[in-house]
Amino acid sequence: MRIAVLTFDGFNELDSFIAAAMLNRIKEPSLRAMMVCPEEQVVSMNGVIVHSQAPLSFVGQADAVIVGSGTGTRDLVQSSGLMSALKLDPSWQLTCGQCSGTLVLAKLGLLADVPACTDTKTKPWVEEAGIRVIDKPFVAHGNIATAGGCLASHYLAAWITSRLVGWSAAESVIRYVAPVGQKEEYVDRALSTIRDYLPASSTGEPRAPTWR
Repeated sequence: MRIAVLTFDGFNELDSFIAAAMLNRIKEPSLRAMMVCPEEQVVSMNGVIVHSQAPLSFVGQADAVIVGSGTGTRDLVQSSGLMSALKLDPSWQLTCGQCSGTLVLAKLGLLADVPACTDTKTKPWVEEAGIRVIDKPFVAHGNIATAGGCLASHYLAAWITSRLVGWSAAESVIRYVAPVGQKEEYVDRALSTIRDYLPASSTGEPRAPTWR
């Protein structure tokens, strides 16, 4: 199970690193999250340099893709060459947008009539693209999920882990990264946030979707 954390120049470190680090803590040999960039290296909004771990074409092969956010997303979606190179297929891929990554999904036509989450700065741009933005940290419909706010990235990691491996694996990694003294609180909040968007699993019977 291979996961692409799509990371562009000007990226937000929290959005990319939190999700990638959590996913790579899963004790599943076949699961690996990789930073995937359109160039050999990109520089974060605060000057952190990241080297791409796979070519951009990898996003079309990955079992799950997280489209990260950053300062240059609004300009990025105007690049027809780059956008056409993003071969995402939610019919079989778990396809996620983190903050302004939601704008990328919107411009790719992947959100259709599905409401989405994003950060407050990106919200008007996503709405301009014809997508209804809801005031939640996370929402999913089928294989598409979006999150709003840097620290909401752990919901994407938990959702992907639950879908690919199971809730027990997601619970384990959330418990590991959660602050001491608040571990149960973090685990319970994560489960309550994503469980409506999971198929029947060890968490119990799925609830009726609440994305509307």
